[in-house]
Amino acid sequence: MALSHRDTAQRRAQRTRIRLRKLANGRPRLSVFRSSKNIYAQIIDDQRGVTLAAASSLEGAEAKQKGSDKDAAARVGALVAQRAIEKGVKEVVFDRGSYLYHGRVKALADAAREAGLNF
Repeated sequence: MALSHRDTAQRRAQRTRIRLRKLANGRPRLSVFRSSKNIYAQIIDDQRGVTLAAASSLEGAEAKQKGSDKDAAARVGALVAQRAIEKGVKEVVFDRGSYLYHGRVKALADAAREAGLNF
């Protein structure tokens, strides 16, 4: 029986997370969720099961700004990096989930790196 798109996406995300656990060495995970109109990012400490920092394209002034989706993703990446650094987190592993490292996901990652996160 053929798997649905949702099932295959969950399998891809699980494969990504299994690889990340091997690389993590206690570092928190920068997880990305991409919907059709918005993008969300959060930094998760998997050992404690706690979200350390989060940001989305729906927040405050960023939501009202005009611009391409990549621009919004870059703003979210910079914002989540700033919040993480305020909490003392500088080293993370990047969890792209089931998404390709391309477009909005890449823009978010590049902006987070430029803002000071290492991954």
